[in-house]
Amino acid sequence: MSVIRHPSTGTAVTVKQWRYTATGGETTLSGTDGFGLSLSYTVGAEEVYINGVLLVRGTDYTASTGTSITGLTALVAGDVATVMSANSFNVANAIAASTVTAKGDLIVANGASSVSNLAVGADGTTLVANSSASTGVSWSAGNPIANPIINSCFDIWQRGTSFTVGTTTSLYTADRWQSSRAGTAGLTVARQATGDTTNLPNIQYAMRLQRDSGNTSTAAITNWTNLETSNSIPFSGKTVTFSFYARAGANYSATSNILNAELYSGTGTDQNVNVSGFTGANQVINQNFTLTTTWQRFTYSATIPATATQLAALFISNPIGTAGANDYYDITGVQVDLGSVALPVRRNASTLQGELAACRRYLPAFAGNGADPYMGYAYGTNTTIYGFQFDVPARVAPTGITTSGTIQGYSLNTATTITPTFNAANVNGASILGSLTITAGQGSRLLIASSGLILFTGCEL
Repeated sequence: MSVIRHPSTGTAVTVKQWRYTATGGETTLSGTDGFGLSLSYTVGAEEVYINGVLLVRGTDYTASTGTSITGLTALVAGDVATVMSANSFNVANAIAASTVTAKGDLIVANGASSVSNLAVGADGTTLVANSSASTGVSWSAGNPIANPIINSCFDIWQRGTSFTVGTTTSLYTADRWQSSRAGTAGLTVARQATGDTTNLPNIQYAMRLQRDSGNTSTAAITNWTNLETSNSIPFSGKTVTFSFYARAGANYSATSNILNAELYSGTGTDQNVNVSGFTGANQVINQNFTLTTTWQRFTYSATIPATATQLAALFISNPIGTAGANDYYDITGVQVDLGSVALPVRRNASTLQGELAACRRYLPAFAGNGADPYMGYAYGTNTTIYGFQFDVPARVAPTGITTSGTIQGYSLNTATTITPTFNAANVNGASILGSLTITAGQGSRLLIASSGLILFTGCEL
């Protein structure tokens, strides 16, 4: 018997040698050899030599029992018969085949030098990294549905980039988002550059909700977005993960630096109300989390009721004391994913142009550049009408307008600053009226200054 090493693993392999000197006429080898070793071999792993010449398995002999060799040509007295056989062996650190139990199972690491079985996922699911799973990966429902949170990274601000939230019930700020402060002033909402490529996945903008320095009101600061029914229903009855990035200012004043995050469902249709006013309002997720001055990602999973027809994401801060100079929180990357894993940050649309188009479905907007006019005419003495074609069909026909900046109507080459009023609209376009000195039937043009803006309202949600 000798010991050799497996050439690739170094594992010890025992080779047995059975050696017998013939007395003459033997056609079978078995029993003990001249050294008292019983013949045994692993079938298919044996080698038979006669006087040092290797015989051919299946032609020169038969080896099928593990204890005897048959079918030999009769030996001559003095012939030396040798049977060599390696024992079966296990490669060091080999993974047992029994680790997997079904078609499609995967062998995955659950720690250093430790593996386990990950059962095959359901049809159509996708394997994703998941640091909270014991194996570091898990099956996700895939991502056939876009992130339903439009303007989730706060890239689009058609109304402006800074707002003073007063005593109104709510105020639209960034597209698709509303803010309020329980009827109390002292809140500024503004676009903020994130300025962080270390803790954020290259998101450019965030929304900042800041209590004005010196403000003593402790009224709650609320920020939310309502989802249209058509964007909500695909999640009904499904497990979802609600995720976002957030950080606090140096003087963030909520007790224990807490911010509250909620995901609501409702059973109404396209309701544009504070989410607690949803028909069948239900808090699917209601979590408090602790902010630091560094961006963190927070993720929470839950199951949406099967009867849900509308969703909304909501954030609430409850300040205390007197506001310092940096009493704010920033938020961005708000996302809802199917399944129990937060996928990498993604917007509702694949491009910023697509995200802008999604926002304009709810808010057709026309910003001026001080050079390109909109054409109209005087349909009566001193009354002009101007038409606007929407680049994206509105959700519903607008019912009004809001304007800002300088807007001028022209009679021939004479400009008059006007305050336009709403006339009529459908989902594809709208018209407005202006008042200036002009003769009926005369052509007119409307010029919006570079700081001016015309927004068609009434199709928000």
